[in-house]
Amino acid sequence: LARFAVDEHNKKENSLLQFGKVVKAKQQVVAGTVYYITVEATDGGVKKLYEAKVWVKPWMDFKELQEFNH
Repeated sequence: LARFAVDEHNKKENSLLQFGKVVKAKQQVVAGTVYYITVEATDGGVKKLYEAKVWVKPWMDFKELQEFNH
């Protein structure tokens, strides 16, 4: 999911972030599951931390990046 979040952010923002690793993750069960993921990604050769929020409903094959912030 972390790699999905970085890829979706890149598509939406025409960015070139490169996924590094998951630093922290937690989940909340709602109508599906919301995942809060702290991601380390490289931007122009510089490692930075980003906060991603991904909503997943596996029974509907649904996955959506809701937030992605530096």
